[in-house]
Amino acid sequence: MSNNHAISKLDDLITTLIDSVKGYQHSADKVKSPEFQTLFRDLAVERSNAVELLQERSRTLDGKPNQFGSAAGTVHRRLEDILVALGGGDKAVIQAVDRGEDYLREEFERVLKDSAIDEETLAVVRRAHESVLRGKIVIDNLKVQLAAA
Repeated sequence: MSNNHAISKLDDLITTLIDSVKGYQHSADKVKSPEFQTLFRDLAVERSNAVELLQERSRTLDGKPNQFGSAAGTVHRRLEDILVALGGGDKAVIQAVDRGEDYLREEFERVLKDSAIDEETLAVVRRAHESVLRGKIVIDNLKVQLAAA
């Protein structure tokens, strides 16, 4: 049985996760709060681990996993730059991160519902998805924190 479908879906997730790593690193450089800087850098490291997990599974299936993010991810980071430059501050950064988290969550959920992917690969995707779920909770908490401030 060919693993091409699973490899293709893994590569899509890898690309999106690489965008997430770069996004968190970028956001850490944009926020003023040292607490947010540390948090975003920690989340970037966690996402890097998820990337490595999926890349390893792709290699196990004889894939050649992607090493780069997407053009859309780059555009998303430039949009964040513009919003910050227009005076949006940390709130604009967190809103941009939140949009990225929503997109990433949707991508993972789509793959997790794909019945054409073998169970071993889905188990690895579920492990990587844990990082996405934690990230979404953290960002939702930040939004509440900023709204109360």
